Amino acid sequence: MADGKPAEEARPSAAAKPKPTKELYPMSDWKYDAFLHTFSVLVDLFFREVHPRGAWRVPRTGPILFVAAPHANQFVDGLVLQRTLKNEANRRVGLLIAEKSVHGFIGWGSRQTGSVPVGRAQDKAKPASGVIYLPDPINDPTLIRGVGTDFEKEAEVGGMVFLPSVKGQTGSSVDISQIIGPEEIRIKRPFKGRVPMQQLTGRDDIDEKGNFTNKELRGPKDGYEGTKFKLAPHIDQTEVYKAVFHRLRSGGCIGIFPEGGSHDRTELLPLKAGVAIMALGTLAEDPDCGLQIVPVGMNYFHAHKFRSRAVVEFGAPFQIPRDLVEKYKNNERRDAIGQTLDMVHQALSAVTVSAPDYDTLMCIQAARRLYNTGKKLPLPMVVELNRRLAVGFSKYKDDPRIIDLMNNVKDYNNQLRYLNIKDHQVSYAKMTLPTVVVTLLYRIIKLLVLSIGVIPGLVLFAPVFVASKIISHKKAKEALAASSVKIQGRDVMATWKLLVAMAFAPVLYNLYSILLSFKVYQDHLWGYVPEWVPFWLVFIAGWIVFPAITFAALRFGEVGMDIFKSLRPLVLCISPTASNSIHKLRERRAELAEKVVQVINDLGPDMYEDFEHTRLIADPSRADGSLSIKEPTVSDRTEPTPPDSPHLSRKNTTKSSQAIPRNESFSNIGAIGMFATRPPSRSRSRSRSSSSGGGFGSGGFPVSGFTALDTHEGFNEASNKIRAAMRQRGQLRRRKSGFSSDGEGSEGGVSMG
Repeated sequence: MADGKPAEEARPSAAAKPKPTKELYPMSDWKYDAFLHTFSVLVDLFFREVHPRGAWRVPRTGPILFVAAPHANQFVDGLVLQRTLKNEANRRVGLLIAEKSVHGFIGWGSRQTGSVPVGRAQDKAKPASGVIYLPDPINDPTLIRGVGTDFEKEAEVGGMVFLPSVKGQTGSSVDISQIIGPEEIRIKRPFKGRVPMQQLTGRDDIDEKGNFTNKELRGPKDGYEGTKFKLAPHIDQTEVYKAVFHRLRSGGCIGIFPEGGSHDRTELLPLKAGVAIMALGTLAEDPDCGLQIVPVGMNYFHAHKFRSRAVVEFGAPFQIPRDLVEKYKNNERRDAIGQTLDMVHQALSAVTVSAPDYDTLMCIQAARRLYNTGKKLPLPMVVELNRRLAVGFSKYKDDPRIIDLMNNVKDYNNQLRYLNIKDHQVSYAKMTLPTVVVTLLYRIIKLLVLSIGVIPGLVLFAPVFVASKIISHKKAKEALAASSVKIQGRDVMATWKLLVAMAFAPVLYNLYSILLSFKVYQDHLWGYVPEWVPFWLVFIAGWIVFPAITFAALRFGEVGMDIFKSLRPLVLCISPTASNSIHKLRERRAELAEKVVQVINDLGPDMYEDFEHTRLIADPSRADGSLSIKEPTVSDRTEPTPPDSPHLSRKNTTKSSQAIPRNESFSNIGAIGMFATRPPSRSRSRSRSSSSGGGFGSGGFPVSGFTALDTHEGFNEASNKIRAAMRQRGQLRRRKSGFSSDGEGSEGGVSMG
């Protein structure tokens, strides 16, 4: 050997101590902690309150896969999640981040926190030469022919073809399965939808689903030359998956937003297969590593607005059953991945608030305010009430009582918008005229006093406010144009507001400090600064004073804005023309509150057997018809016991498993991306199935399809399901009696109330 030692002496030590595998994206604990400690101030400045709920459920040791949704705030979500986990559970988590974002400040921050970059095909797509069309879209829709193309040099099997964006929507894309020649390729699946088929054929006889009405015309429109397109190379995710497997097997934590990308919708998007492969692949390599999956609900109130609120809710951790791991190892990956996605989807449904559209969400929130009669509740309880009402709406949305109630609530919300007041401000109509006048004068005086502390900071920081607003709206428009799942692009606004403030604020404070130093140098600040004060000390003092003025203005302005918003309903109560409207609105609110309580009391027991036992708040109705609410007791403040692990039922209504490509065997995980490459269209993602909202087949009610009883296996399966149901009912009875299966006291399930 080179060092002169006998080979016999070196071999035993080498065999006894194998060289450890070097981690691809290592995490440094002190860098992670320093980064979070430094930039957590951004979370405190942007959000008025970030309330963790259920953090006690997070295991303090062992590997954990955190699955968080909805992904409503781009990069801010990751910072909030990492900060909450470090503060509440002392766990460090490496996030999966798009490779295109690993540049600049975001890239630097991701490296400090051990994030894993993931490549996406759409980020590497480049314009290709020539144009393409479908020569026979009816009989052979997977054959693509080009004019002036060179597929043999520019394309590759496993790569992707991207069509141009149209009408503010991102273009469709599909994988390449075969390269026939320089001007012909075959794609893995046909393009779907009207717009892609028009782009590839030039024909107008196409319905909304992409079907041709004139079957006699086999090819494209006469004289149609084709459409421009982009080609993306094949993205091999093998190294990324290896890095994730290594982190989890070594006892670390990985965080992923399994919807595949940020969005501003009110419902969960279908989950990507990558999250299931991460869990199953880790357990396939080390079945005894103890991997647990923890669902995390990122529940925001106006996520894109400055000084908004958030609740980060951690659900019950669960493990992947060994039979699914065996299926994954025995080339039954598709079924194992589908069932795992169902489990994750059910777990996320239990910690998120989902509604089919924005108007429905607003009605659900209004019903919650009416149900608790305006009583101020803790923020986690507000989220839980919203979720239970959303579950109830999903199950009974076709009930005439729900339809009538939702129409009345929508009308009530419209009246509030017309008067430009909030729901809680309707109660001002109960005040007498002298009380209204005194209250109005007192708040005006208080607002004037607060403005003394607000105006200086507002003037100093105004350039940053203006720049952040303009740039964030511009980026939102760009994100909306490049996505088919966003509604207004609000998911990127908070991120860009923070990034712009981080970039502009230091420059602005530095400029102010330089100007202050120059003024001291010129005339000692009009003679107020003694001559012995050095200029460098003035510069440092400027960096202390100007941020302090801004922070004071922020705190005073927060209180002042709340007071300013309360002035309008007081003025309406004094105005002879408007006071009658607000008085009538108060009467309508009282009637509507009684109606909300009645509907919940009627439908709640049908939905939950232990409805009365598991109310979050007492029944707001009394025998005399008036409304009240009990003070929260200890049991009210206690968070409910985590539900049982999600069942393994393959529900035919679960969108996550439905989104799995039918011709994908998942034999090569390197070809499976962790983030979205083909996001669902607007029409498919605007609504959710009833199961996802919490009806039968949801996280709260996992129900499989009916079993055929015409075979011996069918009878065995039915018997197993009956026994499982009996065990569940036994656990429910023990919880009702105050004891769980492990001997500890627990509460029952959840109810809408």
